[in-house]
Amino acid sequence: MSSAAFDVQAWLQEEVNHLGVPDASDSSLAAHLLAKDPLADLRNQFEYPKNATLPDVDQSLVDPSADSIYLCGNSLGLMPKATRRIMNEQLDKWAQVGVFGHLSQPVPWAHGDECAVDGVAKLVGADPVEVTLMNGLTVNIHILLTAFYTPTAQRHKILLESRAFPSDHYAIESQIRLKGFDPATSMVCMSPREGEETLRTEDIVKYIEEEGDSIAVVFFSGIQYFTGQLFDMETITRAGQAKDCFVGWDLAHAFANVPLKLHEWNVDFACWCSYKYGCTGAGGLAGAFVHERFKDDKRERMLGWWSHKMSTRFNMDNVLDLDEGAAGYRISNPPVHLVVPVIGFLETVKGVEMEDLRRRSYKLTGYLEYLIDHFFGASSSARVSNKISCQSITPKEIDQRGCQLSLKFNVSIDRIYKELVKRGVAVDKRYPYIIRVAPVHLYNSFIDIRRFVDVLIESVRIVEKEL
Repeated sequence: MSSAAFDVQAWLQEEVNHLGVPDASDSSLAAHLLAKDPLADLRNQFEYPKNATLPDVDQSLVDPSADSIYLCGNSLGLMPKATRRIMNEQLDKWAQVGVFGHLSQPVPWAHGDECAVDGVAKLVGADPVEVTLMNGLTVNIHILLTAFYTPTAQRHKILLESRAFPSDHYAIESQIRLKGFDPATSMVCMSPREGEETLRTEDIVKYIEEEGDSIAVVFFSGIQYFTGQLFDMETITRAGQAKDCFVGWDLAHAFANVPLKLHEWNVDFACWCSYKYGCTGAGGLAGAFVHERFKDDKRERMLGWWSHKMSTRFNMDNVLDLDEGAAGYRISNPPVHLVVPVIGFLETVKGVEMEDLRRRSYKLTGYLEYLIDHFFGASSSARVSNKISCQSITPKEIDQRGCQLSLKFNVSIDRIYKELVKRGVAVDKRYPYIIRVAPVHLYNSFIDIRRFVDVLIESVRIVEKEL
């Protein structure tokens, strides 16, 4: 959905007028918005942590039986209730039939990953032949770069962002070395303009147009983990391919967060983890995409038994019959206990359209952004602290962000973060100045956002006295 299809400010003003309050900072607005939310009941399909069960919460400051303020789905999504039931089914099957579970329903272990491919393919905008579920994210980066990064003396560079997640940075650095090149000259890290926090699409495209003849692979994150910026994947992919570069994407923060159209955008390859917005648990099963035009491509790659077609896999003649499409990049048999959470998540969101979740995300982040600007903006007349302010460094354009707002404070967040945690808040910290807040479109509510802002106000006032 384009941002042109939804005006956050107009929507907020309409709701303010309907409720008859002065502005969107009125505390009654959150309950009003929740009552009108058509996807509010989706929260009941997830296990939501209580204040009593979170570590480091001061139970004297909260209601222990109340829901915590969990706005950390950009680090670890909450557990779908369906996952526990499906996992117990598989544990019972293991106990009762042992080895026969490999081929018996439900979820035959030898084909477990294939049970979830169609649902995951829909989430990333791909044909099933283009998607496989395997390994962890960084392993899949290595697997795909091993196949698609084939440097030459003239074309040997990999282009990425300067703030790429460390594991991406390390994987690329090691791939360059393994191929006999030097990261100092072959790894190009783009930085934002002086004084800016995010990269401009036009700057990325311009660099590719000017330097593309030396670039073998463009590898960006779909959503930048630190700033929350959603990159224009279609435009950057087109620019890279126009210069004969392969273009790949790390979708760790984009998978199940924003609508994706990998096939339509003609992306060469992509990979993602699933434990953030895919809610599959810590270290959940990752995924990979390889465009259909490479379906019968025999390029050299890392291989294993599961790279072999199922129809002849058990011939055991050690003559590889390479599977087609993304399945030909698999190496090992799928771990069923990692497959189950993917199936649990897909069952939970079945019937829910990604575009509807996206519209909900616009509203959630828009409401949060308004409250942050109102109570903590340096130039706001309603600012709650004379010494402490913060602003979102995530793009204000809603089509350039997902569920996350990255809040940058003018003081170290150390004490502020500790006060938040004591009051039942789960958010992500990046010292010294950033708190990443993610109202997830699957299970968070406008009430969560208002409660968070109220606790942040309280915490800031406490810390202000110490400054």
